[in-house]
Amino acid sequence: MSKRHLPLIATVLVFVLVYALCAAQYPKMLSFRVVGNLLTDNAFLGIVAIGMTFVIVSGGIDLSVGAVIAFTTVFLAIAIDRAGMPPFVAFTLIVAIAILFGAAMGTVIHYLKTPPFIVTLAGMFLARGACFLLTTDSVPVTHELYGTLNGLYFKLPQGGRLSLIAMIMLAVLILGALLLHFTRFGASVFALGGNIQAAEMMGVRTGRATVLVYALSAGLSGLAGIVFSLYTSAGYSLAAVGVELDTIAAVVIGGTLLSGGQGFVLGTFVGVLIQGLIQTYITFDGTLSSWWTKIVVGLLLFAFILLHRILVALSARRAASARRAAGARGSVQ
Repeated sequence: MSKRHLPLIATVLVFVLVYALCAAQYPKMLSFRVVGNLLTDNAFLGIVAIGMTFVIVSGGIDLSVGAVIAFTTVFLAIAIDRAGMPPFVAFTLIVAIAILFGAAMGTVIHYLKTPPFIVTLAGMFLARGACFLLTTDSVPVTHELYGTLNGLYFKLPQGGRLSLIAMIMLAVLILGALLLHFTRFGASVFALGGNIQAAEMMGVRTGRATVLVYALSAGLSGLAGIVFSLYTSAGYSLAAVGVELDTIAAVVIGGTLLSGGQGFVLGTFVGVLIQGLIQTYITFDGTLSSWWTKIVVGLLLFAFILLHRILVALSARRAASARRAAGARGSVQ
């Protein structure tokens, strides 16, 4: 097992340990009903976090994801409930808009050599401002299709339900893992995050890869917005405030290096589940403040950042030792 898998292993062990501690105090947390609710409640966060994994592995950052989710919910509410647009037409249109928005940010980042932090921060303000241009109110979605889609689920034992939006998240998880870890595009993403100059020398089309990474992130944010819209049956301009930070936290806890070049889609999924598990425990307890979720996640972030730094230092020491050994052999020859 290579050292690059250690953060992923640590993430899985943390999840198992936390779940075991929670279940020891509240045995009902082991029920399939809780598992189903855990997946459903965190479906939108899981989808957007998978997109963020591609961005961070490529060495970038995307601060616009929460605003894109909010814009999606507002757009769908107005288009479907007020303008009478067929829901699936609205779904397709908003995902296309989100993809174009992400591609535009990727284009600016690569061809104008602008830091991703600045570009996506501007994108965040643009998307959030567009929400308020459309409406400042919470707009309910009353279309009957929403009720039908929310009523679709796969039965689990013990009265549990695997909802449609949870199944969408699991499908995105599988496709995202295949795309990142088993395709040429995924290899290009890792090359971007490892060393962009070396990637260009190896023939990687870095401009194309950068544009596609941000288009993918924004497109998945749009899909997450659709899932969030189905979950809440409403559109609101202040929806998903701070989700970009929760998303980045899930990705880092999942074993992805913030500097890029290393990451796991599965780890991100487990990072999302850890956050959801903490919230579920707080709900079961009934006496703890919801802010404990942020505190625990912050502590986990510090721990995983420290683990990443240790691994980087060990790799650098090993590389230096190898160079010295090679130099010594050259001198002897």
